[in-house]
Amino acid sequence: MNGTYLNPFLEETAFYNRIVLGSLVPNGLWAPLPHFFQTWLRNYLGGTVLYVVSGVLWCFYIYYLKRSVYIPKDAIPSNKAMLLQIYVAMKAMPWYSALPTISEYMVENGWARCFSRISDVSWLAYLMYLAIYLIFVEFGIYWMHRELHDIKPLYKYLHATHHIYNKQNTLSPFAGLAFHPIDGILQAVPHVIALFVVPMHFTTHIALLFIEAIWTANIHDCIHAKIWPVMGAGYHTIHHTTYRHNYGHYTIWMDWMFGTLRDPIDDELKVL
Repeated sequence: MNGTYLNPFLEETAFYNRIVLGSLVPNGLWAPLPHFFQTWLRNYLGGTVLYVVSGVLWCFYIYYLKRSVYIPKDAIPSNKAMLLQIYVAMKAMPWYSALPTISEYMVENGWARCFSRISDVSWLAYLMYLAIYLIFVEFGIYWMHRELHDIKPLYKYLHATHHIYNKQNTLSPFAGLAFHPIDGILQAVPHVIALFVVPMHFTTHIALLFIEAIWTANIHDCIHAKIWPVMGAGYHTIHHTTYRHNYGHYTIWMDWMFGTLRDPIDDELKVL
């Protein structure tokens, strides 16, 4: 692809680098770095700040400001459990940051099917591509997650790190990124593969990666929002307690299609 087409991608990633690194790091420390390493540093620092700040605010709200409103007292995780989750996530964060850095590099070099402006394709095409992208990602994450359970070595050496949080009083928003680094990367890979399959608006792709970080916090807070067909925390809490249900990410559709769906409302009715 020609340089004129690729310039908008380089300009956009350089803009993100200036915004994040210029706000968090003295200019003399990051400006001399090659663009690729600037991007990795931006993803690392931006991801860390988003994870810590959103997690602290989320936990403060549901465990202290609204104590016993959303979560029973005996289901609130201990500070020790949450600190362990933060420790696991922080160890993995440098590796998590490599995946979006590499994907941005591929986009900048014209190896992916991204477009820089919605006007390049029309709003109708943009919405159609976005829908296909989200379906592809949902399908990919479902099967990646499911195989991390079904293939015993993958579960034992990778995914089991996340599943030590296996009941309500050990789960918290901080558990959302508490994975073995390879596990976390594997579950995010469908976002990158999709860039080679579906034409995708680059800015939207970046935004969805940030939304991903918020979403993983949401589905680990144990609060069932009861918004159909969203795969919310009620469904994901069941996943952490049964290990065999609700592998999906944003919606229940893949679990419904492949026979692994278990509804938290049905569980509540059985208890009653």
